[in-house]
Amino acid sequence: MAAVPEPSWTDPHCPVARTLDLVGDRWSLLVVRDAMDGARSFTEFQRRTGIARNILTDRLRKLIAHGLLTQRTAPSGRRQEYLLTDAGRDLFPVVLTLRQWGERHAFSPGEAHSILVDQQGNPVPELVPAGADGDPLDADTTSVRKIG
Repeated sequence: MAAVPEPSWTDPHCPVARTLDLVGDRWSLLVVRDAMDGARSFTEFQRRTGIARNILTDRLRKLIAHGLLTQRTAPSGRRQEYLLTDAGRDLFPVVLTLRQWGERHAFSPGEAHSILVDQQGNPVPELVPAGADGDPLDADTTSVRKIG
């Protein structure tokens, strides 16, 4: 795969903007989501997402170049497979938070949707950020401070 150029940062001092520059498009996060759900092959990613081949090729290349996925030869020796790196797995809370927001706000009451469950089949509890004192945090109880 050809090298992916470094992004021109939307806001070079903001971690949110930099993250969105790396994974903020619809397809990148869906590929990461499916990798978390066990997809490994190009065909699996394409089947699960419905993404066009050229766009999937581009997103896989980008995710590899930025250290979120790694590529290796599948055990069969015939195809390549894609695996999450530690950085890719670190996106789990992001995907979980998006999922939980979607469960609350992207469906009509009673509309069918999927849920995430743990290994025992229990729904994953809502992720709620907490401060050092254990109190819940939100936009009203936090502020941005530049460092460095």
